[in-house]
Amino acid sequence: MGSFGQRLSSDQPGHESPPVDREPEHQGLYDPRFEHEACGVGFLADIKGRRSHAIIADGLTMLENMSHRGARGADPNTGDGAGILIQIPHNLFSQLTQQLNIHLPPPGAYGVGMVFLPREAARRAECEATLAAIVAAEGQTLLGWRDVPTSNADLGATAVRSEPVMRQVFIGRGQGLSDDPLAFERKLFVIRRLAEKQIGRDASEGDAAFYIASLSSRTIVYKGMLLAEQLRGYFPDLSHPLIDSAIALVHSRFSTNTFPAWKRAHPSRFLAHNGEINTIKGNVNAMRARQALFRSDLFGDDLPKILPIIDEDGTDSAMFDNALEFLSLAGRSLPHAVMMMIPEPWEKNPEMSAGKRDFYAYHSALMEPWDGPASIVFSDGVVVGAVLDRNGLRPSRYYVTADDRVIMASEVGVLDVPPELIRYKGRLQPGRMLLVDTSEESIVDDDELKQRVAAEHPYGEWLARHMSTLEELPEGGRERAPGHDTIVLRQHAFGYTFEDLRMILAPMARDGVEPLASMGDDTPIAALSRRPQLLYHYFRQLFAQVTNPPIDAIREELVTSSAMLLGSEGDLVNPRPEDCRRIRLQSPVLTNAELARLRGIGGHKPYRAGFSAVTLPMLFPSGSGGTGLAAALDKLFATADRGLAGGANLIILSDRGISRDEAAIPALLVVAGLHHHLIRRGTRTRVSLLVESGEPREVHHFACLVGYGADAVNPYLAFETIRDLIEHRLLTGIDYDTAAGKYLKATTKGVVKVISKMGISTVQSYHGAQIFEALGLGRSVIDRYFTSTPTRIEGADMNVLADEAQQRHDAAFPERPANGHTLEAGGRYQYREGGEFHLFNPSTIHRLQHAVRSGDYEAYKLYAAEIHDRETHLATLRSLLELSTDCAPIPLDEVEPVEAIMTRFKTGAMSYGSISQEAHETLAIAMNRVGGKSNTGEGGEDSERYASDPDGRFNRNSAIKQVASGRFGVTIEYLNQAREIQIKMAQGAKPGEGGQLPGHKVYPWIARTRHSTPGVGLISPPPHHDIYSIEDLAQLIYDLKNANPQARINVKLVSEVGVGTVAAGVAKGHADVILISGHDGGTGASPASSIKHAGLPWELGLAETHQTLVLNNLRGRVRLETDGQLKTGRDVVIAAMLGAEEFGFATGPLVAMGCIMMRVCHLDTCPVGIATQNPELRERFDGRPEHVENFMRFVAQDVREYMAALGVRSMDELVGRVDLLSVRGAPRDMKAGLLDLSALLHRPETGPDVDRRCTTAQDHGLAAGFDRTVLLDLVAPALERGEPVAATLPIRNVHRTAGTMLSSAVVRRYGAGGLPEGTVHLTFQGSAGQSFGAFLAPGLIFTLEGDANDYVGKGLCGGIIAIKPPDGSTFMPEENVIIGNVAFYGATAGAAYIHGAAGERFAVRNSGATIVVESIGDHGCEYMTGGRVAVLGATGRNFAAGMSGGIAYVFDPDGTFNRRCNPEMVDLLPLDEVDARELADMVWKHAIHTGSTTAWHMIGRWGEMWPRFVKVLPKDYGRVMRALAEATAQGLTGDEAIMAAFEANRRDLARLGGN
Repeated sequence: MGSFGQRLSSDQPGHESPPVDREPEHQGLYDPRFEHEACGVGFLADIKGRRSHAIIADGLTMLENMSHRGARGADPNTGDGAGILIQIPHNLFSQLTQQLNIHLPPPGAYGVGMVFLPREAARRAECEATLAAIVAAEGQTLLGWRDVPTSNADLGATAVRSEPVMRQVFIGRGQGLSDDPLAFERKLFVIRRLAEKQIGRDASEGDAAFYIASLSSRTIVYKGMLLAEQLRGYFPDLSHPLIDSAIALVHSRFSTNTFPAWKRAHPSRFLAHNGEINTIKGNVNAMRARQALFRSDLFGDDLPKILPIIDEDGTDSAMFDNALEFLSLAGRSLPHAVMMMIPEPWEKNPEMSAGKRDFYAYHSALMEPWDGPASIVFSDGVVVGAVLDRNGLRPSRYYVTADDRVIMASEVGVLDVPPELIRYKGRLQPGRMLLVDTSEESIVDDDELKQRVAAEHPYGEWLARHMSTLEELPEGGRERAPGHDTIVLRQHAFGYTFEDLRMILAPMARDGVEPLASMGDDTPIAALSRRPQLLYHYFRQLFAQVTNPPIDAIREELVTSSAMLLGSEGDLVNPRPEDCRRIRLQSPVLTNAELARLRGIGGHKPYRAGFSAVTLPMLFPSGSGGTGLAAALDKLFATADRGLAGGANLIILSDRGISRDEAAIPALLVVAGLHHHLIRRGTRTRVSLLVESGEPREVHHFACLVGYGADAVNPYLAFETIRDLIEHRLLTGIDYDTAAGKYLKATTKGVVKVISKMGISTVQSYHGAQIFEALGLGRSVIDRYFTSTPTRIEGADMNVLADEAQQRHDAAFPERPANGHTLEAGGRYQYREGGEFHLFNPSTIHRLQHAVRSGDYEAYKLYAAEIHDRETHLATLRSLLELSTDCAPIPLDEVEPVEAIMTRFKTGAMSYGSISQEAHETLAIAMNRVGGKSNTGEGGEDSERYASDPDGRFNRNSAIKQVASGRFGVTIEYLNQAREIQIKMAQGAKPGEGGQLPGHKVYPWIARTRHSTPGVGLISPPPHHDIYSIEDLAQLIYDLKNANPQARINVKLVSEVGVGTVAAGVAKGHADVILISGHDGGTGASPASSIKHAGLPWELGLAETHQTLVLNNLRGRVRLETDGQLKTGRDVVIAAMLGAEEFGFATGPLVAMGCIMMRVCHLDTCPVGIATQNPELRERFDGRPEHVENFMRFVAQDVREYMAALGVRSMDELVGRVDLLSVRGAPRDMKAGLLDLSALLHRPETGPDVDRRCTTAQDHGLAAGFDRTVLLDLVAPALERGEPVAATLPIRNVHRTAGTMLSSAVVRRYGAGGLPEGTVHLTFQGSAGQSFGAFLAPGLIFTLEGDANDYVGKGLCGGIIAIKPPDGSTFMPEENVIIGNVAFYGATAGAAYIHGAAGERFAVRNSGATIVVESIGDHGCEYMTGGRVAVLGATGRNFAAGMSGGIAYVFDPDGTFNRRCNPEMVDLLPLDEVDARELADMVWKHAIHTGSTTAWHMIGRWGEMWPRFVKVLPKDYGRVMRALAEATAQGLTGDEAIMAAFEANRRDLARLGGN
């Protein structure tokens, strides 16, 4: 049995091919660690465990029918990955291996490895020999090797260049293994881990291709860097008649990068994953720290061989698979392990059984959740199942058939199943599991499965015996309040300013919410500021965009948790009752009294068994500099080690002991450094770190501390300051206890909001997850104290950190006594004389306004010179860049004209609602005149503006129509008035957050544009509810391109580390333009911490995106745009050199129109009539289009002058020309001198065929779309002549966005009113693809006999949709899922009737449609602002969260609906007779359109039925409706009545909640 044996017929490349291409290494700003992925996923299983070839063949068909969920890069025939996991096909292998003289034992007595090997023969032989030696050393028998036949004829060049040799290794079960069925699986696991570590360690440069895709006696994985439709043909094995399985698990990958990576395809060994693990860094750190405690009887002496458990070179999915594999092989059942890693949201679910709650509570003491949006399918070869994340953020649908098969996938319709064979149609619900056990020949129900697992141990008893709450601990003694002088001294020592007191602490203590700010951030980043900065300010919060959604922590609070556990973790492998001996905190923020309780837990006689506390000082000798600071930290870490050795498991890190001789070490430096020190020593899970510090006071500080390892934080000085403010009457009308409670609430909710921006639900998961980028910290600091945190421009070292701490300390302890009662003004949020520097200050504002109003270009040049005065202040990264002086200049008249340059200019997305009508229209008129583009923002646009004046001088139509999460006013007419449609994924000033327009700002004219009610507040949710992943964004791009084929589709992202890889995915999703927004852009209102601490300068994000797209060879198909405090021509030129082709301005045009940067936009008190709807304030507006025109012309002329000096004739020549930039030297004694911007100027090495700017248009696939190939011709008589059309036609899941291009054609021909109702009636039969009937126009009726996927009726605009089961169906429609998630999102008009159940988030943001459905999932009618919804059956949890308008009628026969409704914003009322008549009409039409038996039954007993409905009425909406009725009763009509009702209501204090 030679290592090769006999070769089978194969089209595999010859073994002497050139070496494998490698993935690009970290270079410039590109970092492969930030790759993201999403996908189509599914499984097919025979419940009875009957093997067949059909299971595999149908599994491949499922995969092929989800090909649109995968992706391809610059090479159209190279996919991101596809694969299938099946049971070992013994019949096939026993026949094929006989030809190779390999004699296989019975099934289960041998294992098969699917191995990817290097193509170079010598290296491959080394790998095989090493693996053989490992097999022998582990006492197993290597039976032989088999070449896997492959055919790469259809693969793209990129895939072929990196294609490995694929071989299967057969390993016989050796003697000496126990009878445990999993003993051999564990031994194969050990062999694989040893091979991965040893061959990986010994590999030479080209050996990256060695990879074991699977090694098991139960399952095998066939996968590769393939398109879904290539998998079947690439592996002839999969079509062999002898291959069989009872299970097939499939996956099609959509990666945000396209680099060769065969091993990154799914499935992994146990699972395939559609989603993201947002907490992966913290999970991996925790697993690494836990390993020191692992003991396993099952693995025995083999345990050290498999460590570390996690392969940190893998994707988040692969690392999750590593952990799941280990937990299941170490003794837990596969479902048990999955429940531990992805727990349901158990803490706030009163309907959950006590047994399940106890299971989750106990296991929370062993492991934090692996948190993030996920649909995971898993199998060990015996059971196969699927689980959905706790918030239901991935589509997962399934059929159970009469022939005992389960078909589960990201979509329905992936297999054609006759209606009469479908026994049940279901969906995975949030946090729920679907399991098929082929050994038991059954589907195990979620409740039954989890109750069975939860009953394995008496978890409730264990918890009652060992788990404590903080309140159960004795009090720690009375708190002694320090005197005013002591407080002020501490405030100086910890860098407090008067602004902190006035704008941060006082509002939090008074209102219980994080304070708002506005107009962005034009101060220097911490690394450039000349004022001493707190260490927190060097860290930027990361946030979710595109690849996973942020969470609405306010409206969807039921999935969040702020709880933390203190004490020692137990052994994850061998849990014991006492392993839940922990103290449970409801918040990571502690009051002084609560910390006193914990401090008292220690001592020589601890009064709480299992706990001991020790306090360590966070101090260093004053004046000792960076060396002394580092030495003090080393001493502290050593002291902590001794404390652990002495039994302490609560370490309190305190800076209370500051004195003239000892200064405070930055608390974040201590926490992060000690956290990583303990991880490296393997002791982190034995101790909790509590911080007692005077530093933290705002939300970002707490988020940093928790994110870097603090288990709890006591901001003692913040509490002392609040008491002092009250005593000195700077905070009035509130007592200290109430104020402290509100501050605690504000900080806790603020932290939860920060974690929710990253799509994380629990603080326990966020703890230690390090979801930050360092901006301006040196690698020496990061590697030692903040290990693995990205830092890309170097910066401050320990000397700088010590110096800044020293400056604060010296302010508290000056050499000579000074006025100790005066804090510095601050000026970080609002300009203050002598405070922090602002680019827009009274001088620069005056200069710009004078220039644009006088039309004086020379005055503009003075303004630009002051902006770029780099000798006085370095305010931006670009201020450290120099333009080349080595170029031969050219005459100015050879440079392209101002008019050509201005076509690249845009104004920012400022909504009609955030700014006044006058300001909004002024921007549109100006930009249309200069040939640029203005942006509607997310508030829609009045259709009266679409009609231009005769000479075109006053064209008020904004060229860019924005589509944001609120979908305000997004109709098919609105979209067809656009030259460009922008999808707002995030906003620079508040990425990962939504927004809110309070009711007193929703004037009648704003309400009309937004399709809402005057006086009723409006919420923009943090996520787009139709974008939970990269493939969802691709779908929305496709929807919008169908809605307006002539418009470019622009996707707005915000600069953060990894944005380049996200942008690569967006380019592959067919965006035409990608906007990279800087962190510093303006906003009408945002939490202060977001303005200051989320997002990055655009220079970093833009350069990273350009570099990554060039590396991916995607740059040529997409245009790049940037914005964020662009103020001058120099800014534009540098942006172009870093990769931008288009440029956005917002604050500059506002200043040109008259803004004086008072930064009170959120208060509706704008003194110049811009950021207000108040008619009195609007009268003060004196801006004119000419002012904005002058600003744009001046900037363009400025650009031309720079181009002439650089010898560049056109903007196209300038794009990506980093060779014309250099880094300006800064004095080494300044912080800025430590920065290294060379990564910004990196120029990837590529071939001449790789574009560095946009040269080609995206192919959106419209020509092959369903509407263009079928519907437009079919409906031509109606489009051309208005004649009625009726037809019946088939539809499949690959037919996406059916009816949208047709609706566009209707509106372009007939206007917003469309066709007369019923002109076109099309009946579809089958399973419709995503976005069926999206933006359906008036006059169109779509009836679907079958079922549909997600986003049915998205943006419904007046058409009618009816969906019902096909004839011959045997299931009960009202109990079966017939449409997917997020149906009728943003609907504005029309009607829909659904004879069956819908998924999660039904009718989100409905603002005008009338919809009837028979049951729905969680979060129904969320954010709804208008229209009517009737639910004739059950609803899920959290109904009506954020609902501010419209009415819902819910059938509630057993009176339990109130438990599932979110009561914050709605009242539940009985119906009156008017309501009953309205509801009867809806139910009657539902019966007519769908034939619903449920509806006919209700109609037949209407008098008995209608009183059993509940009317869900939003409180604000009801109040406005009553005010309107009173105005009407007084004789007012029309707009007068509406305005009177608005004025009567607007001052009502019972406004929408928000924070």
